[in-house]
Order: sequence, then C-alpha cells, then structure tokens
Amino acid sequence: MTTLKIGGVPEHFNLPIHLCIEEGLFAEAGIHVEWVEFPGGTGAMNAALRSGEIDLAVILTEGIIKDIDNGNPSSIVQNYVSSPLIWGVHVAQKSDFKTIEDLENTRPAISRYGSGSHTMAYIQAEQLGWDTSNIDCIVVNNIDTAVKALTAGEADYFMWEHFTTKPLVDKKLFRRVSDFPTPWSSFVIAATDRYKANHATTISKFLDILNKKTKNFKLLTRIEHLLSERYEQKLEDIKKWLSLTTWSQEQLPQEETILVKKYLSKLKSIDKE
Repeated sequence: MTTLKIGGVPEHFNLPIHLCIEEGLFAEAGIHVEWVEFPGGTGAMNAALRSGEIDLAVILTEGIIKDIDNGNPSSIVQNYVSSPLIWGVHVAQKSDFKTIEDLENTRPAISRYGSGSHTMAYIQAEQLGWDTSNIDCIVVNNIDTAVKALTAGEADYFMWEHFTTKPLVDKKLFRRVSDFPTPWSSFVIAATDRYKANHATTISKFLDILNKKTKNFKLLTRIEHLLSERYEQKLEDIKKWLSLTTWSQEQLPQEETILVKKYLSKLKSIDKE
C-alpha cells in the first residue's frame, strides 16, 4: 500500500473523497489515503504542503496559485470544483453595517494571511473600487473565532463560503449582507513536487477513482439527505447548493490561471503577472 495524505476543509465539497475512502475504493487500488482536516483553510494547507505534512490538498484556486508563485514547491494536478465559490460577506448580528457599501474602510476578519478569506477580501475591495491600501485585516484562524471577533467588535466582517456559514446566519450569530462569487473555479487539487516526482502513478490512480465518483455524485441515491445530515445543513439549502455546484474531471483552464494571476498581480499579492 502506498500512503497518500490529502488535506482539505471540513466542508461538503469534499464528501466524494470521504465516500471513496469509506467504500474502500482507494484501498482496492493499493492506496492508503489519509484525510487531514484543515478548519483554518487555505493558508494552513499551503503551510502543510510546504512542510511536507500532506502530499495533496483540495484547495482554493486563487490561494494555491498565489502560494506557488511565492515559492510553494507544489503544482496543480487537476481542477476539482469548476463552479464559482460563493463567498458570503458576514457581519455580527447586531452590527450597524447593513449593506456591502457600509464595509468600505472597515476591518475584515481573515483565517490567516495568504488564505482565501484574505485574498478574496482584497479582490472584492478591488472590484468595488475601494482603496485596498486601507484594508486592516484581523487574523482569527477559523470560523469559530471569527464569530467571537465580530461579536466583540474586534473585526467588522468575515468572508466565508455561503452555505457552510448559513447555519450561523440561521442561529443569528452572523448576518449576511452580500455574496461574492469567485470569477473562476472554486477548488483545485495540488500536489507537492516531491510526492509528484516519486508517486506520479499513485496520483493518477487516485484522480481516476475520484473522478468516477464526482462524475456521478449528484445522481447518488439520497445524496441530498446524506449531505444534510453530515454537514448539519437544512435540506433546502443543500439542494440549492448542489444545483449550483459542478465537479470537474479536467485540468484547470489556462485562461483561469491567467485571470487569477492578473488579479493577484494587480493587488501586489504576487511579484508580477
């Protein structure tokens, strides 16, 4: 058995991988897949790829492109979710902020520097015509501490995936003032250069098995109910999320990589376009 350690966020996008593990599909192909969870998101996974803690990651497209450009010895091996990620823009329930325009020159909470929540706060600001030099980010590590920071007034807004955060909106811990969809594919699969050099066949087998699962994922019997139960989301929300989500079995289109780098370069997140 060849061991493959893959990291990802504890979100519904990654259920196809969990099902492949639980059904023994990877094991049948001689691959012992270890899932490593990263509630902190992209920044934490980039650090884990750099240190060799994990071999592969299901990671935000813009986050890994930015970190590879800044020296992460990894590469994208395949697209994973080709539909946009819908970032909800959240404030504390009792906040005075009512609209997205109210948040200009305020403090976004981010999981960590280099994370998706960090990058998207800048991209949203740039698209809205805000002065990005005025953004004062507050590092909160994860969604639980983001709730505390916003409630205490230590930060003003928090961008996180719409449906993952919806239970907090339903509980009136957060109030969503806007949505911001990415202008490119949500998630890609990245591998460290070292693992890719030594285990290219293993990666290929892993992707073949996963692609067969994602291709038919929406057709699985009672998949909406399974997702609703596992991720503690309302069935109506899961059905809406499924209708908006598309898994890919292809490579990331080059034009999307170019678009990501264009934005990152404009925001000085990478050295040059």
